[in-house]
Amino acid sequence: MGRAPRAAAILGLLRFCLVQANFAPHFFDNGAGSTNGNLALFSLPEDTPVGSHVYTLNGTDPDGDPVSYHISFDPSARSVFSVDLNLGNVTLVEELDREREDEIEAIISISDGLNLVAEKVTILVTDANDEAPRFTQEPYVVLVPEDTPAGSSLFKVHAVDRDTGSGGSVTYFLQSLHPTKFAMDRHSGVLRLQAGATLDYEESRTHFLTVVAKDGGGSLRGAPVVFSTTTTVTVNVEDVQDTPPVFVGTPYYGYVYEDTLPGSEVLTVVAMDGDQGRPNRIVYSLVNRSDGAFQINETSGTITVLQSPAQLHREAYELHVQVTEVSSAGIPAARAMVPVTIRIVDLNNHPPTFYGESGPQNRFELSMYEHPPQGEILRGLKITVNDSDQGANAKFNLRLVGPGGVFRVVPQTVLNEAQVTIIVENSAAIDFEKSRVLTFKLLAIEVNTPEKFSSTADIVIQLLDTNDNVPKFTSHYYVARIPENAPGGSNVVAVTAVDPDTGPWGEVKYSIYGPGADLFLIHPSTGLIYTQPWASLDAEATARYNFYVKAEDMEGRYSLAEVFVTLLDVNDHYPQFGKSIQKKTMVLGTPVKIEATDQDAEEPNNLVDYSITHAEPADVFDIDTHTGEIRLKSSIRSLEALHNITPGGDHTWSLEVQAKDRGSPSFSTTALLKIDITDTETLSRDPMAAFLLQTKDNPMKAVGVLAGIMAIVVAITVLISTATFWRNKKSNKVLPVRRVLRRRPSPAPRTVRTEWLKFRRTKTATKFMLQEEPLSEKHRNSRPAAPPPPRAPALPPPPRMAPDTVTPWTVPTVSGSLTPQEPQQSSKPEGNPVRSSMVSELKQKFEKKSVEQKAYF
Repeated sequence: MGRAPRAAAILGLLRFCLVQANFAPHFFDNGAGSTNGNLALFSLPEDTPVGSHVYTLNGTDPDGDPVSYHISFDPSARSVFSVDLNLGNVTLVEELDREREDEIEAIISISDGLNLVAEKVTILVTDANDEAPRFTQEPYVVLVPEDTPAGSSLFKVHAVDRDTGSGGSVTYFLQSLHPTKFAMDRHSGVLRLQAGATLDYEESRTHFLTVVAKDGGGSLRGAPVVFSTTTTVTVNVEDVQDTPPVFVGTPYYGYVYEDTLPGSEVLTVVAMDGDQGRPNRIVYSLVNRSDGAFQINETSGTITVLQSPAQLHREAYELHVQVTEVSSAGIPAARAMVPVTIRIVDLNNHPPTFYGESGPQNRFELSMYEHPPQGEILRGLKITVNDSDQGANAKFNLRLVGPGGVFRVVPQTVLNEAQVTIIVENSAAIDFEKSRVLTFKLLAIEVNTPEKFSSTADIVIQLLDTNDNVPKFTSHYYVARIPENAPGGSNVVAVTAVDPDTGPWGEVKYSIYGPGADLFLIHPSTGLIYTQPWASLDAEATARYNFYVKAEDMEGRYSLAEVFVTLLDVNDHYPQFGKSIQKKTMVLGTPVKIEATDQDAEEPNNLVDYSITHAEPADVFDIDTHTGEIRLKSSIRSLEALHNITPGGDHTWSLEVQAKDRGSPSFSTTALLKIDITDTETLSRDPMAAFLLQTKDNPMKAVGVLAGIMAIVVAITVLISTATFWRNKKSNKVLPVRRVLRRRPSPAPRTVRTEWLKFRRTKTATKFMLQEEPLSEKHRNSRPAAPPPPRAPALPPPPRMAPDTVTPWTVPTVSGSLTPQEPQQSSKPEGNPVRSSMVSELKQKFEKKSVEQKAYF
């Protein structure tokens, strides 16, 4: 038991020794302007955002132990900052407001776990321009007499700004969109009446001025800002005695009933001083005594009747009431006067009555132009409605009976008497063209009486026309057809436009224009369109015309319509044959065709029918009426049959053909046609004849083909000669003559070939002839003594007439030489008669420069 207390004492002593050996931590004091340390002389702008890292607490422990940081505030104050225990980072957690709290006291502490060191610090809050000026002693209400001199000081406003520096300075100015009579001193805030400006109580009793107070500007959260605030200064103008008295509720009407007792009140007139601010006392009086029947209370303005209605001999009394201002000193001042009409009436035994300018009236007439403006008052109607009764007996309603929605009557409810006003409600319904007279009933009926007395008046409105309509055509377009041979001045079509307006406004003037109107005229009053006197119409040149017609009234209001004029074709042209009808060549079995054209514009005038009017013999040819194809009759199938009909053996026939149109009356043209006839067998035996026959009607074609063939022959000959020359020159020696023999493939009949070559022979080729030597074994085996001359090129085939029936004709390749030879007379005939006649005819055509034949009779 003795050892345990001793051990405990030893441990406590050791612990005490260790504690005594531990040193306390401390903060660094880095001085003003530092952002870490012990917050000494630290200041912070009031616009610092919440959550910002504003400072770092920094300290150390002499023993090297880790330290922690703390910050605390007085319990009655806000906890503005928070600190990171380990890092010492101080963060702003509450918004700052210098105007409310310019210093913040906090207790910061540092601890090493055993020792805690605390310090009390003061953090300064610096200003930012975050306050706007504020006016003091609001609201601002100023009372200013209306006779205040210009330039006078009226009032002073004051505003304060809790910011410091330029942000706390304040300037003043007036804010107004319109010119004002007031001015503001920008530094003192004194409100003045501008030079030359005056106040008028009767014109404007109150002026509302907007005053702006603006600070000098400053920085807020890093940006320059300027704050301002506004207030309203109410300037009440105080009245001064400068306006005469004014009656209220005029005109004045009063009524005395048959049972009214003397001394009864009739009506009360009311007047007030025109200077409403500080009015004077008002005194009433009657200028004319009205035979002593009425009197007025000088204070209240009440008019009373002094006699019984039976003693009043007039139906109406015109009283003149005068009102006089009395100043505070008892001196009469300004005066005014008003008439008062008092009627003598009996009980409710009269209905409402309508009055005109000359008395009671139950019919009112008015003349007015159609389509008046919406809301216009019919000022020509002077209507007054009156009910002689009093009180509820004199209350009645007004309404118009007639076409609804055209007019409305004002007022709709009347007490005693009223001026009736009729206002336009629907301008479109007031149309002269629909109705020239508008008739309504004006009905007045009592409202609260058992009798429900009523009366009516006729309202008759005579409408006057205005030019409110545009001339309109009866159709948007007009179609006319006239024959092309119509003489100048012929009527084409009549257009009609209608203008519903009356008088000069309804008169329509017509005119035409457009690119197609040159040949036409229009009567300005009737609208009749006719052709120009000099106009010559031609359907073949222009078949249709299109132009516009205009209908216009005297004020230039107009409308348009379109006119289409079609020229009817007249059969005024003859059919005409082409120049190629003079001669035709017919191959047996193939038709030839003639063609004529008619220049008329339309069918059937331009349709042509063909016929043979004369032929010798007559039974050789047929013609297709519609196509103009001429054929041999079906019974003639060969030249022999044709020769039997024409014993003379002539191959040319002359026909008289006619082209006749289908117009009415019909026109026709006759032409003489020459036809040469050949057969296909002749063409197949003699291709040259076929070619000449084909080109008979066009000799220039034959000349072109022959010139082309000769050019090809000459070109090939030159090429072969040139090649042989260069070969011999290159070898520089004389080569033995070598003859190359080739077998010719199936040559054509020699007669035809020779005749064709004879026809194709030119002036140079007549010096040579083509000889063929018979082939023998000797010639094949023997060696020639001289080189062979250039070989003649192959000639092209002649033109074909009928490729379906004539076989191709070619010149075979032959071996031989060209030797000079005198022209010889062939023992064979030169060819058939057809080819000879064609050659002679071509020769005649070449010699003649121009041949003209008349083909029309």
